[in-house]
Amino acid sequence: MAMEHCGMISFHLAKIATQEIAMTAQLTRLLDIMARLRDPENGCPWDVEQTFATIAPYTIEEAYEVADAITEGDMAGLREELGDLLLQVVFHARMAEEDGRFDFDAVAGAIADKMVRRHPHVFGDETFDDEPAQRTNWEAHKSAERAAKAARSGRRPSVLDGVPSAMPALMRCEKLGKRAARVGFEWPDVGGALDKLDEELAELKVETEHATPDHARLTDELGDVLFSVVNVARHLRVDPEAALRHANAKFERRFHAVENSYVADGKDIAKASLDDMEERWQTAKQS
Repeated sequence: MAMEHCGMISFHLAKIATQEIAMTAQLTRLLDIMARLRDPENGCPWDVEQTFATIAPYTIEEAYEVADAITEGDMAGLREELGDLLLQVVFHARMAEEDGRFDFDAVAGAIADKMVRRHPHVFGDETFDDEPAQRTNWEAHKSAERAAKAARSGRRPSVLDGVPSAMPALMRCEKLGKRAARVGFEWPDVGGALDKLDEELAELKVETEHATPDHARLTDELGDVLFSVVNVARHLRVDPEAALRHANAKFERRFHAVENSYVADGKDIAKASLDDMEERWQTAKQS
């Protein structure tokens, strides 16, 4: 029995080693492919002329496509999209290596070090009583890292450091609110957030009532309304991005039902009255 147990362990270790070798081989292959694509003489002209700035939009796009595959439960699609996202990492790392700044190995090493540093309960001797305590420790590590980064840049750290300006505005709004709340800049309950939303809506209404509304003022006041809505969502523990995606899907579903009702009646929706469309919209809601 002992010999059989040892044999099973050896088998599993050998299997893991084989998988690691295969994974390393494929990663090395991908890195070599990118190096060839970027070769100034024999590479792909399009790949050669790219920069960090020109590739950045593709990186963001690929991240969204990963999210879409997850939402749709498409595992085959997810595998493909993760590959596309990995290619973006490899692309950026290759350009940095060409500039003599860092390479893919440095990128992988840095994130590995960070994960070990932020999980002392797994890779060290620290213990936490529950998940909230673990999360508090995680945030403390992140705060220390942001402070160190600010010090290297010769500036004072801010609780808002590290919130990417390139994030979608709705997501960034939520992130900024959460960060400010950590130091007590927060309504004590959702009532305060709702009151602030009412205040901002009133100010927006005032701007719309001018004979010739000032577009800059309208933009400013509407921005305040949207920011206030996100604050309400945070207090309700509702993900505003998810809530808006849900609303988008609901709108699409109902509007398609309205369009289909006109097709079924042999009518052109473009020639329909608003009252008639509203009546069909209400029917779609009820169904």
